[in-house]
Amino acid sequence: MILLKNCLYLQQNSDTEGQRNVDVLIEGNVVKTIGRGLRLPDGIQGRVIDASKHVVVPGFVNTHHHFYQTLTRNLPAVQNAELFRWLVYLYEIWKYVDEEAIQTSSLLAMGELLKTGCTTTTDHHYLYPNSFSGDLMGLQVRAAETLGMRFAPTRGSMSLSKKDGGLPPDSVVQTEDEILTDSERVIRQYHDPSDMAMTKVVLAPCSPFSVTEELMKESARIARQYGVGLHTHLAETRDENSFCERMYKRRPLKVMEDCDFLGPDVFFAHGIHFNDDELRILQETGTHIAHCPSSNMRLGSGICRVREMLDLGINVGLAVDGSASNDSSDMLGELRNALLLQRVTKGAAALTTREVFRMASENGARLLNFTKVGKIEEGWAADMALFNLDKLEYAGSLSDPLAALIFAGYSHGTDYTIVNGRIVVEQGRLMGIEEEELRDKANAVSSRMLEARNAE
Repeated sequence: MILLKNCLYLQQNSDTEGQRNVDVLIEGNVVKTIGRGLRLPDGIQGRVIDASKHVVVPGFVNTHHHFYQTLTRNLPAVQNAELFRWLVYLYEIWKYVDEEAIQTSSLLAMGELLKTGCTTTTDHHYLYPNSFSGDLMGLQVRAAETLGMRFAPTRGSMSLSKKDGGLPPDSVVQTEDEILTDSERVIRQYHDPSDMAMTKVVLAPCSPFSVTEELMKESARIARQYGVGLHTHLAETRDENSFCERMYKRRPLKVMEDCDFLGPDVFFAHGIHFNDDELRILQETGTHIAHCPSSNMRLGSGICRVREMLDLGINVGLAVDGSASNDSSDMLGELRNALLLQRVTKGAAALTTREVFRMASENGARLLNFTKVGKIEEGWAADMALFNLDKLEYAGSLSDPLAALIFAGYSHGTDYTIVNGRIVVEQGRLMGIEEEELRDKANAVSSRMLEARNAE
């Protein structure tokens, strides 16, 4: 058992005001009781945490990432590049991703997320170098188990290389038969459909310019056969819209519609360049959006129409995106950027702090189909983040402790992160791995990949 005593501020969900000076009792992997004056039951061993200086929030849910990109951050050659040129350059480095790179980058990305309050994440891994023959998703699932993170890995895919009119080199794409066969394998091996599963599989062709329409259709068919989610990049840049209009004679969303790739089991990353009619299609079909504000700013891709989407009832989650287009996996930082970016064009009231917290928790859990995640409620998963406000940067901001996390702070790390009833970050440190060893290994693997590229 874990007992959080005297929480400075507890935000249970987005529909109610937070409570002050309240206790939370965790039993096993669920929230047992919320109230005042709680104690551990007599004769029961447990952990008591003084939370009198902490804002306690539901663990954040990251709805789009590319873990392997943590190894290629901040490269000078693409610091000022837009998406397509950025991709073409980086594919020549990413083709050297191997088993060690997958394992290391997964631990690194998830470690960063956990340390900034994220308890559930997906990863859109679509890169399968021909030299790699192991169980790639298995490496990622084991990394999540090591750190204690709730995980929705995607079986991504690319089938169109440069010779087919796509962007990646031949060495990182697969045949459609290879992709579909492995898609069924990973679902059968790793997917858990239960309410509080630690692993839920998603099928995720990379983008309309990376796979054929037939592969999109077959991925949708298999996903629905097994009851798993579907994901892809869509409407991220104007270049993508132009590409689809040139290649398919249709806009990206129409391509998805024709591939049966819409619905409440589908979520699109980015979704920046939708017109009004397309927003109504998203609304009518219940399709979700994974909003990536930092990446969209970093690559100059544009501003997602989040305000309009929310007003239409479109479910929008938050995401850090890959660490080569964001350069960090700072989930709390993503909340801040989501709030500020909407205000650039839509005014100071465009998005509220409560709406952003809902996007980062409940909306994300709904998007990834975790039905007992995203709230701190009795009987729900014990996933939560504790942020210490007893710091210089929060002085003078305590009239609204929840909003202070977005408006006032700059050190975005948690004191404690709890996932499935287990403390996975304590006093700002990961519990499942030695951080210094992981840092050094990540730097070494990154250097090796860059050296291989430069030796060509």
